Amino acid sequence: MVQGVTSGAGKTTLTAALCRHLSRKGMDVAPFKAQNVSLNSFVTADGKEMAISQAYQAWACGLEPSADMNPVLIKPKGNGQCQIVLRGRPWMDLAPGDGRRPIDQLREEVLRSFRDNALGREAVLLEGMGSPVEMNLKERDVANMWLAKAVRSPVVLVGDIEKGGAFAGIYGTYLLMDEEERDLLKGFVINRFRGDPSILGPGISELESRMEMPCLGVLPMVRFSAPAEDSMDLGREHGHSGVGGDVRQRWLGGLDDLLEGWSGALDLVALERLL
Repeated sequence: MVQGVTSGAGKTTLTAALCRHLSRKGMDVAPFKAQNVSLNSFVTADGKEMAISQAYQAWACGLEPSADMNPVLIKPKGNGQCQIVLRGRPWMDLAPGDGRRPIDQLREEVLRSFRDNALGREAVLLEGMGSPVEMNLKERDVANMWLAKAVRSPVVLVGDIEKGGAFAGIYGTYLLMDEEERDLLKGFVINRFRGDPSILGPGISELESRMEMPCLGVLPMVRFSAPAEDSMDLGREHGHSGVGGDVRQRWLGGLDDLLEGWSGALDLVALERLL
């Protein structure tokens, strides 16, 4: 599972790139994000709705998008209200302070979708949502460490160094996890670095020593266009999207260019060992 220490850290793009890498190697792999908050949705061939980022990740795997790749989609409606789409179908609307949101049922549906999505596959690449250590939300978590523990998935943390605070974000996330959660952490990635990565050496060594796990990559800033999801992606168009051959090919070509730009910066061998 790829988890970001903040929203917008780059976990969606990293997950998609790993999907593309494994698919090019001939592996039967699929993406999975238990819950997404997004206005930018995708309608599958069977008429179900899902977050567009998981549809793009499905293409990276050489698959047609399925709502089981994103069983819970939360669509903001304004004034604090939102609609929950469950396994591709509208389920309920929520208003601020509304106590209805049966977590047990959502978790059950998430695990059912995960099992259906994973059936017969060599691997499933999971993506977390936001930060895994939002302490006010942990009891209602369906997408981060609750899921990682439920399916015993190893976890890799991603921090965005362009905005600053990546080391603090990665180590702070580690400190806020309990022992069972830390046992699932297998490494961290520093994303969107500009310049000579050797200057990060002392900081990386300190983190590796404190956390007793490796840095799996320092990814250079590479120009890349990913599908917009939430308010972290302001300025991009929102709405429903369908399949477009040209869009798909541009996306796959962009991922290939991204992987080439990351060549030597991401420890793909170590990441593959986690599968």
